Amino acid sequence: MKIIDSKGRLFGKLNILDLGAIAVILLVIIGIFIVPGPSGSIAQVTGGGGNRIQQVQVSLIVRGLNTKDSDETIAELNEDAEVSVIVRNEPAGRLKIESAQELPNYVAATQPDGSVIAQLDPRPIIKNSVDMILTMTGNGQLTNDGYVIANQKVKIGSVLELDNARYNFRGTVIDVTSLDN
Repeated sequence: MKIIDSKGRLFGKLNILDLGAIAVILLVIIGIFIVPGPSGSIAQVTGGGGNRIQQVQVSLIVRGLNTKDSDETIAELNEDAEVSVIVRNEPAGRLKIESAQELPNYVAATQPDGSVIAQLDPRPIIKNSVDMILTMTGNGQLTNDGYVIANQKVKIGSVLELDNARYNFRGTVIDVTSLDN
């Protein structure tokens, strides 16, 4: 009896292509459930090792937020106690707004001698657009891979979405530090 017959069957009963497909399926199952181990689990995003909860300060830059009155918006943000935060389209808890600082809007102005200087933007429309830096605090953990706030990694460059009943906008993290040093 041949091991592989003329039709490609092993011992005349099982097709080699079927064996290959079964082997691929088994390897995929092993790769998904066994190989990553506990470090590959989403539940482990906070990292192990007894990381303690601490106060974390997050600085966020918001560019070009369109609003009816930028001064009113800055004043409102300075009054808000807490705001809901969304990271990567996932709710990430609440942070307390400590301060909202408006950044001046400059334009490059060419001078008669050919030099260029920065001037405040004189256009009236600029009253309806605001650039600002928000400083917020909340509870988080420092892991080997950065800070984690409500099971979401937050690093410089992360985009946070701030949401409440009156506004919803996005900004980019420019600093994350611990207040418990």
